[in-house]
Amino acid sequence: MNRLKPLNDFVFKKVFGEEETKYNLIALLNAILSKKDTDKLVTLEIVENKELTPELIEDKTGIIDVRAKTADGTQLEIEVQLTNQHNMDKRTLWYWGEIYSEGIKKGEDYRNLTKVITINIVDFEYINIPNKFHTTFHLWEDEVKDYMLTDVVEIHFIEMEKFRKLTNKNLKEDKLQRWLSFFREDISKEELKELMDMDVDIKKAEEKMEYLSSDPKTLELYKARERSLHERANMISSAREEGATEKALRVAEKMLKRGDSIEDIVDITELSVDTVMDLKKKMMH
Repeated sequence: MNRLKPLNDFVFKKVFGEEETKYNLIALLNAILSKKDTDKLVTLEIVENKELTPELIEDKTGIIDVRAKTADGTQLEIEVQLTNQHNMDKRTLWYWGEIYSEGIKKGEDYRNLTKVITINIVDFEYINIPNKFHTTFHLWEDEVKDYMLTDVVEIHFIEMEKFRKLTNKNLKEDKLQRWLSFFREDISKEELKELMDMDVDIKKAEEKMEYLSSDPKTLELYKARERSLHERANMISSAREEGATEKALRVAEKMLKRGDSIEDIVDITELSVDTVMDLKKKMMH
């Protein structure tokens, strides 16, 4: 039986975002947030546990995230994103703001607003800091680097592609690295067994994955979500290609007006000779 993909957002929510499996989420969050023994999360409340209906599963624009709240009111949101839409910085700020503003009702004291932590697990490289697969952002003053305006903003990016490229992994001592290894689709049975022997929390998460893979209804929804994610990735790719073609056509039109040769236009824009010739004919009419 093939192992389910842990970063399929439907599977991720089933393993980490449900009341009966929140111990998995607590373990993962403690690894991501680098909690020390004295302030480790020991309990939390799952927020907005939406029913994973076939309609939501097959929605190509739908986001299946994991939301939780700690005892002190801190809100947490984890989103898994497999396709680079080149907007994760703005996107995560939008969701952070949306969750933050839900903290109080109109007319209430702003002091009642609580910290919001958003965590993005992305299957591509995004943050332009080489060799750093986990980055964390707060509101620091530009020049006085150790002055934080407020701690209510905390945004994490975890880039799987950078982690895969990491040559000197330290699985024995780094719990987050163990979790990211667990998330790999290409992990071997031997590596997975080693991880499970090393970390009881990962063993529990993998046991949940095995249970899900044996349930026919879950498998049906998982396959539907895989199709939806695949179609979404194709839509994004097609839109980018279409955008690139439109840009190339605009450049070709400018070059034709300037009197550049067909050969030079083809070389610069990478359009076909026929496409450039057709554009020239349209411009002549």
